[in-house]
Amino acid sequence: MENGFTFEDYQETAKWLRSHTKHRPQVAVICGSGLGGLTDRLTETEIFNYNEIPNFPKSTVSGHAGRLVFGILNGRACVMMQGRFHLYEGYPLWKVTFPVRVFQLLGVDTLVVTNAAGGLNPRFEVGDIMLIRDHINLPGLCGENPLRGPNEERFGVRFPAMSDAYDRDMRQKAHSTWKQMGEQRELQEGTYVMVAGPSFETVAESRLLQKLGADAVGMSTVPEVIVARHCGLRVFGFSLITNKVILDYECQEKANHEEVLEAGKQAAWKLEQFVSILMASIPLPGAS
Repeated sequence: MENGFTFEDYQETAKWLRSHTKHRPQVAVICGSGLGGLTDRLTETEIFNYNEIPNFPKSTVSGHAGRLVFGILNGRACVMMQGRFHLYEGYPLWKVTFPVRVFQLLGVDTLVVTNAAGGLNPRFEVGDIMLIRDHINLPGLCGENPLRGPNEERFGVRFPAMSDAYDRDMRQKAHSTWKQMGEQRELQEGTYVMVAGPSFETVAESRLLQKLGADAVGMSTVPEVIVARHCGLRVFGFSLITNKVILDYECQEKANHEEVLEAGKQAAWKLEQFVSILMASIPLPGAS
């Protein structure tokens, strides 16, 4: 069996959360490495450690707190994952994406994904924010897809489209919001490629990814987006460019996770402010 969870397991977790919090979130946010500070902007917070929530996996990566935080952000009821799950931690993708379906059962209609990523596009600088226009699911092209196995019709169709995965209206709103913020650097937009990790890319691999048309590379996000689109959620997301990917054999630098977290700290407040302002642009439930 490809998915170890039944529809009833998702329902059990959603029911447990509903009975333990007064919040009824419309928006779910997945906070990437070093971006958990977004939860500090929530008001009326209620916090649950992953290990107290039935069926929830545990987060094992530094920079990921492993908590589910409910609250209000700029007029929108939110649930935020302070720390996500990854293929490289040893989790199958049906576990990595488990929370997304729980959110859908809680009544969430919009998923915001954030991540720390390496910049492949030579125009990108460390600290840039890239609005995700599209993705390349490298593990998926090799058979690692979270929807593999029997399809659960109660969530979505067998063959979901991904050509419109990242909501166009929200991308337009993001660009106009960024202009209003008056930032010096322009908001980047591009394609995120997912690799399985946990090792960083070789120079040859980085050059290949660039040739494939990727602007940023990371080890997450895509599985959650696929499952969110499968169950009908609106999706938009951002990569915080925390390092420039090494594309030159003469370069003496090396990528490391600590550097990623440090660069994340410097620029995270900007992304957090941006996401907070954008909350008000998400259509309210029932609005077209």
